[in-house]
Amino acid sequence: MKDFATSEDPRVQAQLDRLAALSIPQGRLGLETIHALLERLGDPHKRLPPTFHVAGTNGKGSTCTYLRFMLEAQGLKVHAATKPHLVRYNERIRLGGKLISDEMLADLLREVLDAGEDLSPSFFEVTTAAIFLAFAREPADACVIEVGLGGRLDATNVIDHPAACGIVTLGIDHEAFLLRPEEGAPEEPLARIAFEKAGIVRGPAPVVTLAYPESATLEIERAALTAGAPLHMRGRDWDAAVGDVIEYSDRHGELVLPLPTLPGTHQAENAALAVAILRHQDQVTVSPEALADGLGAAHWPARLQHLSSGPLTRHAGAREVWLDGGHNPDAGVAIARHFAGQRLHLVIGMLANKDPRALIDPLAQSIASIRAVPVPGHDCHGPASFGASALAADSVADALTNLPDDGLPVLIAGSLYLAGVVLEANEEVPD
Repeated sequence: MKDFATSEDPRVQAQLDRLAALSIPQGRLGLETIHALLERLGDPHKRLPPTFHVAGTNGKGSTCTYLRFMLEAQGLKVHAATKPHLVRYNERIRLGGKLISDEMLADLLREVLDAGEDLSPSFFEVTTAAIFLAFAREPADACVIEVGLGGRLDATNVIDHPAACGIVTLGIDHEAFLLRPEEGAPEEPLARIAFEKAGIVRGPAPVVTLAYPESATLEIERAALTAGAPLHMRGRDWDAAVGDVIEYSDRHGELVLPLPTLPGTHQAENAALAVAILRHQDQVTVSPEALADGLGAAHWPARLQHLSSGPLTRHAGAREVWLDGGHNPDAGVAIARHFAGQRLHLVIGMLANKDPRALIDPLAQSIASIRAVPVPGHDCHGPASFGASALAADSVADALTNLPDDGLPVLIAGSLYLAGVVLEANEEVPD
């Protein structure tokens, strides 16, 4: 599977092969194993510099990216952990602004896998332990860590004293991993999502969020109150108006900040949240100038990325080709907002466990044609899932080659796994 990737370095590949043999043990969800594994490694998660922990459904990776770039614009050395990787496993661990080297990665994975062999850890638990071990050993001024699934039971949720926690957009995704109402979770679906995401809250660290419907807000308020964590919600404690610039305001004053280079209104919203997270904590100082510079420098692949001319996009001729890994309804709305009023051809590859209407319905007014492609290594939806007019293509290259000769732009979307395949084929590997 693409989760585990391959490496040209035989030392790394040997450890990736061991990782590929792991899975999520059926019937076991909890933090006991990651705690046991970290204890054997000397509890590296307790020796981190000021750490920013970010949960949510959509926008976690982008918000973490803005945090990293703004902190780096201040002149700070920053470690960052994001997921999933697109092409290389190394993308999950960034040390001082650079992807972890193959040599260090091979040694870390071997150490963690050897230490926990009898614990039967999951892929995610081994990855998280390797992240914490790397971050504890390499000095830095700050860490930025993206939550994986949920929050409450995510392997990263062993951090006891974050500098701040952030919660981004809430939406329905990965429902199979949610606690059910009969198990003590809220009845309403969005409230259950909020309950899981708010599991990362740790007092006295501030928690900074967007604005949500009442049911979700109540769950986050309850979590913050229980943990003794100051809660700073958009519309109450900070706000931002997005136009040609971001007009940001909170108790510290007002800022006029440039729009991020990442396209889409939703990216400006993510950027504003990242600003609010930094403005509502006191462990790291970031100037307004660094906030602005970081927003202007930030880049994050496969999020409404305009692909360069390369071996893959040349199949589309002179037309624009865009790439987005979005696969759930909230992502569909954000993408549709960006392309509102335009017509485009959609090349879509979506895993079988995702809702095929998640992108099709929001984009309905923009779609000129649909071509369904496989996601290598995964079960995925066929063309019938996307409507009667959808066509099948053997690959993205095949889909691009056989588009109508109308010059309309192309959007490739539906899966971050597919996005990784596209970037590798177009020789735009993240670095």
